Amino acid sequence: MNRKITTTRHIPTNEGVNDLRFFTETIEVGRISPLAFLEAGNTYYKDQHFYWQNANQTLTLVGIGHAAVLTSEGNKDRFLDISTQWNELRAALIKEKRDRAPVLFGGFSFDPKSVKDSEWDAFPSAYFFVPSFQLTSEGGQTYISINLINTSGDATEEFEQLREERDRLIHIAQVNEFEPSVKPTVDSLVEIAKPQYVEAVENVTTQIKNGDADKVVIARSVKMNFKEEVSSVAALHHISNEQQESYHFGLQKDGQLFFGATPERLIEISNGRAYSACVAGSIERGKTAVEDRELGTELLTDIKNLAEHDYVVKMISEVFNDYCTHVTMPSEPKLMKIRDIQHLFTPIEGNIEQQTDIFSLVAALHPTPALGGVPTNKSMEIIREQEQMDRGYYAAPIGWTDTEGNGEFAVAIRSALLDGDQAYLYAGGGIVADSQAEKEYEETWVKFRPVLRALGGKLNG
Repeated sequence: MNRKITTTRHIPTNEGVNDLRFFTETIEVGRISPLAFLEAGNTYYKDQHFYWQNANQTLTLVGIGHAAVLTSEGNKDRFLDISTQWNELRAALIKEKRDRAPVLFGGFSFDPKSVKDSEWDAFPSAYFFVPSFQLTSEGGQTYISINLINTSGDATEEFEQLREERDRLIHIAQVNEFEPSVKPTVDSLVEIAKPQYVEAVENVTTQIKNGDADKVVIARSVKMNFKEEVSSVAALHHISNEQQESYHFGLQKDGQLFFGATPERLIEISNGRAYSACVAGSIERGKTAVEDRELGTELLTDIKNLAEHDYVVKMISEVFNDYCTHVTMPSEPKLMKIRDIQHLFTPIEGNIEQQTDIFSLVAALHPTPALGGVPTNKSMEIIREQEQMDRGYYAAPIGWTDTEGNGEFAVAIRSALLDGDQAYLYAGGGIVADSQAEKEYEETWVKFRPVLRALGGKLNG
């Protein structure tokens, strides 16, 4: 089959719900590279795909094509809006026991009240989709599912077309060996509004000293220009290959790819058990094992970083105590070491109530003090006033849920928005009373490094 199968359905809430039918079918396939499958769909579904791999590399998801698109332009109710639309689809599911649960993938913007014209104009407050073709790689086995959503009742012909297209994609992925391109050639690296960032850090530090807030996260961006258009699949290959301890994600929309390798889980639900991670406070990696150990010890005893971490622990533990029972959490943080940086890290888990879905917890947790500040409302006001940029989906929840209620969302840091022959990279840090603008500026370069390197850039040192 040499044509794109178009089955996209935008789902309006409470319209035609009784006519909805959600069909799915799963087959098991031999070993197949998830990125090769993504590449196979790149010709006809270039703007309709996602990629996800969890931090311990036990689950990889790839979605190609749109079976349904769920969006929201709301502010306060956007999490409930997506949850409601998803529940309507879940209720219409027709599934055999052997079939894999269909997945909904997407993300939310960091701040729906941001109204600045920016590179993020094509992304709504919330953007999710059910893929037409879903690859799941788990436990050494790989499955390909077809998802079809319609209102006509008889889906026989459509479904047969999807089967033919599925087989075409599998054949391409298995026969045409995926060879990732070399890293792109960087034409220039442009710092965006550095003086304004430094001034913002100084202003926020003064506000904190005056008692306006306890902590505020201030971010900035840089722009990379390339000599040629950069392949989305190649960018995902390089970032996942180089940052193996992280969550890897990619969300494609209208010619743009939001992607990254984040160390920070926001929330996971698995069989009624919820898991999160308090990640805040950071220091660079050492050039030797001895220096690395010394830096780690310094981080574990640093008053500023421990205070930042405690804000996050307090907030996330309060959410878990509100939504979960049998909550467990260690009394002291440990180190999370990834390639370019080490963080303070405290895991937390608990049992969720049956009626609680993952979107309720995402809404309660976002933004954590690690990405917004303390107190939340005041820090968000200061960010809007001082940061002078639109974060878009940077530092916001991105992830998936399935029709059985399982799912996982990460915090989209160490990320970039790739747009043809250019990319915008984002990084920030927590500002407290004794923050120094130059040190905060230098720390952002450490956080830019993973994506910068994956896209062919280099930093001195």
